[in-house]
Amino acid sequence: MLNIFGNINFNDLINNFAGYIGIEGPLDVIKSIIDISIVSYAVYKVIVLVKETRAWQLIKGIIFILIASELSKWLGLRTIAFILNNIITIAAIALVVLFQPELRRGLEHIGRSRFRDLFNFDEPSTRIKVTAAIEEIVKACTEMSRAYVGALIVIERDTKIGEIINTGTQLDSNISSELLINIFTPNTPLHDGAVIIRDGKVKAAACFLPLTDNPNLSKELGTRHRAALGITEVSDSVAVVVSEESGKISLAYNGGLTRNLTPDILRKALNKHLLEGGTSSKMLSLWKVRSK
Repeated sequence: MLNIFGNINFNDLINNFAGYIGIEGPLDVIKSIIDISIVSYAVYKVIVLVKETRAWQLIKGIIFILIASELSKWLGLRTIAFILNNIITIAAIALVVLFQPELRRGLEHIGRSRFRDLFNFDEPSTRIKVTAAIEEIVKACTEMSRAYVGALIVIERDTKIGEIINTGTQLDSNISSELLINIFTPNTPLHDGAVIIRDGKVKAAACFLPLTDNPNLSKELGTRHRAALGITEVSDSVAVVVSEESGKISLAYNGGLTRNLTPDILRKALNKHLLEGGTSSKMLSLWKVRSK
């Protein structure tokens, strides 16, 4: 074994490798590092832009198909490999159509960005930030329930709903019970529609949500409840509803609706979905505090 390594000329090996990848001097090394850094950062920014919408779920599906295709080739599963290869060929054409809204918004975002915004990184939030936000939501819903003020608050989780946020009025404000109550006060410009909370901020108000198609819902449920169910059917968001007619508080999650919640039960439910369970670390990473 020692003889084998002894016969290897490492200088020639390194030189051959450098020549193969086109590196002929220190300047080429610097150029390669800059090239790789720019490409890596560009890929990172594209991923960040895509993760702002539900297109991220489609991309994960495509990645799964690519991995399955290569695995089937390696295992010699010719029929599966043939089917997956044809799916990939068709998907390459369909991607332009499927991602057309996301591509447009992404290019618009790049066009609006200033140079310093390209290097803006948010710092991760803490459990205290999430808990404080929950308390403000519970306090606001309690007050609006007593006053019979209708409200619809959607808290974004893993699945991004940027296309929903874009339908409303952009706010990007800190969460407070006073702000939420003021938004949903009747006869004000933003009281119709939903408030979207993202990364510990009131991101937008007066947003339009998709309505559920469930035919088995009670006729007592109004548009707010149907919209809350609709958004939780197409994403993993949590929606809190305050009924204008009865003042009752409801929570929608995963296409299901829990009604007649007390403030304590609402607090426990929000803690369960946003802090506890197997996705707690993932949820905490979604809430961020913007450095002032």
